Amino acid sequence: MPSRLLITNVRVVLPYRLLEPGYVYVEDGCIAEVGEGTTTGGSGLTEFDGAGAYLLPGLVDIHSDAVEKEIQPRPNVTFPIGPACGELERKLAASGITTIFHSISFSAGEGVRSNDLAATIARHISGQARQCHLIRNLVHLRYEISNTAALELMEELIAEGVASLFSFMDHTPGQGQYGSIEQYKKYVRKTYWLKEEECDALVAQKIRERQEVDPARLRFLAATVQASGVPLASHDDDTPDKVEKMYRLGATIAEFPVNLATARHARLLGMHVCVGAPNILRGGSHENNLKAREALDSGAADILCSDYYPPALLQAVFYLAADGYSLPAAVRLATLNPAQATGLVAELGSVEEGKKADLILVRLIGGQPVVMGTVTGGKLVARFAYHLNP
Repeated sequence: MPSRLLITNVRVVLPYRLLEPGYVYVEDGCIAEVGEGTTTGGSGLTEFDGAGAYLLPGLVDIHSDAVEKEIQPRPNVTFPIGPACGELERKLAASGITTIFHSISFSAGEGVRSNDLAATIARHISGQARQCHLIRNLVHLRYEISNTAALELMEELIAEGVASLFSFMDHTPGQGQYGSIEQYKKYVRKTYWLKEEECDALVAQKIRERQEVDPARLRFLAATVQASGVPLASHDDDTPDKVEKMYRLGATIAEFPVNLATARHARLLGMHVCVGAPNILRGGSHENNLKAREALDSGAADILCSDYYPPALLQAVFYLAADGYSLPAAVRLATLNPAQATGLVAELGSVEEGKKADLILVRLIGGQPVVMGTVTGGKLVARFAYHLNP
């Protein structure tokens, strides 16, 4: 791809307004000019006619555990990390996601959530980000606080520069995402096909492990994360008091608060609040917790992520734009706001001169958003030519 690109005849989605029609001129991987109306290029320039499609900033997804299912689509079925990550990257580009925080869980579980394999995956992705790639692949380290065996490993990965985002999780039964013991048992029965006595033993083990957590060690880990310049997030907070404690630890992002009061308190503290795009499309949480739409409408959330289903992110943006939100406001939830929360806003998150040319061309077909092309760093990395019947 030449270093100079002109995208014309598009509806450019800026942070707070649309340019209809508009154009974007890209030079050496960055946005050099954004203009209204039409223009023509000179010699040595590649021109791309958007034919009236929307031109958005590439989506910035700060929480996606899709990589886990790509590597281990079924229990006890594990595919090689390299090919699996490569396949996922192509799917992400097709979904309009140009910056992804692959969310890797260290929960002392089996398979992809075991400490050793999770570390291998995280290191592979971090290395991939510096080598052959289509989009920007970053690592979100998710640390289960009762997993004391992984404490030193977390410090190692942070020192190696693997993490671009770090979150504390607490999935102890009876609080957080699993407000009751029975809710947790229902989850593990369905997910791991455990018998009743196995569920009871697991619940007892999780509660015992949580009681053994050393708060001083957690504070030290949080300080290590902050000293490295990596943003810190909390996860599944279920009370204002809990999110306050995480804020005091240094958390600036609250992921998936369980109820509206907690989400509102996080915003009052100045934290970013992230909710799931699948929750928007499905009309509620799969665990019957906070409705994402309620949080957004009340100003208690400002970021959308794909969570476990990457195509949902772009779909949710246009769903909101068709149901009361302006398109720029809906787009900010998946671009500018997450870029601000993760310290990337100087280079990513909006169609503005001087920023990296991470762009997606989107057309509505049958009322649904369809990615026609994806540009990262000024390079057209994916293009789709659909057969459209009259």
